Amino acid sequence: MQWDGISEFVYVAENESFTLASKKMAISTAQVSRQISALEKRLNIKLFYRTTRKVSLTEEGRVFYQHCRSVLDGLDAAERAITNLQSKPQGKIKLTAPVAYGEKQILPLVNDFIKQYSDVEVSAYLSNRQIDIVEEGYDLAIRLGKLSDSTMMAKKLGKRTNYLCASPQYLEKQGVPHSLSELNKHSCLLGTLDYWHFRESGREKSIRVTGRLRYNNGYSLMDAALKGLGIVQLPDYYVQQHIESGELVTLLDNYRAPDEGIWAIYPQNRHLSPKIRLLVDYLAEQLL
Repeated sequence: MQWDGISEFVYVAENESFTLASKKMAISTAQVSRQISALEKRLNIKLFYRTTRKVSLTEEGRVFYQHCRSVLDGLDAAERAITNLQSKPQGKIKLTAPVAYGEKQILPLVNDFIKQYSDVEVSAYLSNRQIDIVEEGYDLAIRLGKLSDSTMMAKKLGKRTNYLCASPQYLEKQGVPHSLSELNKHSCLLGTLDYWHFRESGREKSIRVTGRLRYNNGYSLMDAALKGLGIVQLPDYYVQQHIESGELVTLLDNYRAPDEGIWAIYPQNRHLSPKIRLLVDYLAEQLL
C-alpha cells in the first residue's frame, strides 16, 4: 500500500491537473482522484489546493513531491539498468575530448574499443573549447583538470602529471634552477597562459613566467625544449618518453603541482546505455 497513489500524485503535481494526469497515465480522472484522496487520508495531510481552474501543491505536497520524484527516477533507472545488462552494445556514440589528449590517448583507445564491438559507431570531435554536451548533443566528454560544471556527472578515468623540464644541452649552457625564483633568469617556453603551476609548502602556487617563444601547441613546445631553446612545463603524455630516454631532464621536482584528474562527464539523471557504460569503463581500465 505504500506505493498506492504515488504515480498519480506525481503526474498531477507535474501537470497541475487531474485531467491531464489521467490522460497521460491512460486511466480515468475518477481513478486518479480516488488514489490521491486515499493517499492524503493515509498520510493525514492535504497534498493539493484544488479550485475549479487550478490544482497546486501545498507546502507539505511540495516536500512530498521532491522525495517521490527521486524515488520514481530511481525505479526507472533500476529498470533500465536491468534491461541494459541484457542488451548488446550498439548504435552511435558522440564524444568530445581536448585536441592533443584526444589524439594521443583517447582516440587510439576508442579504436581498440570499437574493434571489440562491431555494432558500435563513434563520432568524435576534438576541441579545447568547453562544449555544452547537452545543448550540442554529445553523449560523453573527456575533461582534464578541475571540473567547473557541477551539473554533470563525472567518472575519473585517470590522472596526468605536469613536468617542468629542459634538455641537457640547455641546462649545460644556462644552468639548473633550484628554486621557483630562479625561473625569471631562464628562457621559458610558453603556451596559452603566462603562468605555470607549482606546489610550495603544501600550497598550490602560480608563477608568472616569460620567454621569447609562445605556442598554442604542446608538440611544438616539446620540440623547442628538445632543441635546447628553453624550459617547458607540459603534461606527461607529451614528455614522458623523452624523460625516460634522457632527452629531457625534470626540474624542481619538489615543487611539482599535484596530479590533475582525467574525467568522463555526462548529464545528470541520465542512465548510461550499455555502449556508453562499456566505453567509459574501458577507458578507465586502460588509463588508471
